[in-house]
Amino acid sequence: MEVTKLSKRLGEILVEHGKLDFANLERALRLQEGDANERIGALLVRAGFAAERDVTDALADQLGLSVVALTEYPELPVLEERVSARFIKESRALPIQETDNQLVLAMADPLDEYVLAAFRMVTQRTVTPRLAVPSELEVAFERLYGSGKTSMDQIVGEVETRDGEQENEDLAQLKELASEAPIIRLVSLIISHALEARASDIHIEPFESRLIVRYRVDGVMHEVESPPRRFSAAVISRIKIMASLDIAERRLPQDGRIKLRLQGKEIDLRVSTVPTMHGESVVMRILDKSGTTLDFATLGFDDAALERFQQVLMQPHGILLVTGPTGSGKTTTLYTALDKLNKPDVKILTVEDPVEYQMEGINQIQVKPQIGLTFANALRSIVRQDPDVIMIGEIRDLETAQIAVQSALTGHMVLSTLHTNDAASTINRLLDMGMDDYLLTSTVNGILAQRLVRTLCTHCRQPYPALPEIVQEMQLERYTDAKPVVLYRSVGCSECGGTGYLGRISIVELLIMSDAIRSMIMRHVTSGEVRQQAIAEGMQTMYENGLSKAVAGVTTMEEVLRVTREE
Repeated sequence: MEVTKLSKRLGEILVEHGKLDFANLERALRLQEGDANERIGALLVRAGFAAERDVTDALADQLGLSVVALTEYPELPVLEERVSARFIKESRALPIQETDNQLVLAMADPLDEYVLAAFRMVTQRTVTPRLAVPSELEVAFERLYGSGKTSMDQIVGEVETRDGEQENEDLAQLKELASEAPIIRLVSLIISHALEARASDIHIEPFESRLIVRYRVDGVMHEVESPPRRFSAAVISRIKIMASLDIAERRLPQDGRIKLRLQGKEIDLRVSTVPTMHGESVVMRILDKSGTTLDFATLGFDDAALERFQQVLMQPHGILLVTGPTGSGKTTTLYTALDKLNKPDVKILTVEDPVEYQMEGINQIQVKPQIGLTFANALRSIVRQDPDVIMIGEIRDLETAQIAVQSALTGHMVLSTLHTNDAASTINRLLDMGMDDYLLTSTVNGILAQRLVRTLCTHCRQPYPALPEIVQEMQLERYTDAKPVVLYRSVGCSECGGTGYLGRISIVELLIMSDAIRSMIMRHVTSGEVRQQAIAEGMQTMYENGLSKAVAGVTTMEEVLRVTREE
């Protein structure tokens, strides 16, 4: 009975924090009735209803205990001579600190009185329990008491004891190996570790002598623990099976999609394979809709930029372009704009390749060039569907650009993206494509250029007074009244995984098409002249927007200079 009361309170905390659906809590409580000895937290994690870390944090709130950070686990075993490794493993309680009168114990279950009493009897000290994330506790135990194997090493060892895969397996053997439990767990481990690391992409790259796994976290690539090279064919085949791709086709690129439920969340993985010299390279883009906030302020739009952007967005017709390199957040900005426009009295149609996030109330079309459904062909058809707003995933050629212009001229609001370095150079790109200048000036309402910079971890960022030379050169006094001007540097802590950064935010510049700029376009002036005119009319450049965020302590000067440089 006590377990049920406790479990309901834990479940309520998770529901209140938005980490658990009430329906899933009810399901878990019904499952618990079959085994009243199983803790509800463990059951929620096992069933995939909630993430392990979220359950641990909720339990910490409930019990009034703090969670052990990764950095708090000792380098060497504590009480190694007095307590056996077997007892520590079975009790899931790891001594992390010992003083003359106290023992601090990292515990997966701090309510286990038997374990607490055992450690009190052995040490004759007061035992202070601390809550541990179970998976982190297991990793610490392996490092201190085990053979040094990580979970991936254990899985690899299990595969080796079974067969030992050969590089040139025939198709039937390869499919069989890819469907075996160890390989399935190996791929699941790679994906779950990527989610824990907040990665946006997983790269699996076979080379001559090794298989490399890398995660892109906050826009920066990090190499992680990888399986041996001989498992590359089985691992890649497993991913292709999950994505419903043809595992026999290794000579041509393929694209697919995987839907998973991990850590209590629905996860979409966009899978791309391409043949390379030493096998197939696989990239999985992680699309976590629950982790994407469709809010302009959260994306990095300050009040002034947001007001100008919404003025353009709310125009009844015309073209609004969002530009920047791959991975600069263009699609998220467009989805946020669509979310703002998405009302019962507005019909919205999109043409995308691929459809990254499915949105309620919006008709989304997936481009399929292999059957002739290109951007241009899809656009010709959807204009007859009488939409108010059309979103084109990307303007890639003159034909698509011309149909976008025709749509804008016939009273539609068109949103799209383009790959250019800044707002002003977008105009030259469209003219170079072959678009007529008079059509461009009469349809384009605004061009937003953006980049993503990493945001500083608020737990460890460190302020420092800016050098007077830097303040003068970059005119930092424009962005603050504080004297002296203070900037921040990244440090690194357990919260941000030692990087000093946590998440990313946009820096933007918005060029609004004025009569003066239209006149300049008709004269085919350089993009530099258009840029200067836009600045004179009030445009804040991406560089300046980045400097203002650096002064505000959101990011660092190094990050701003990494992604943009004032011309």
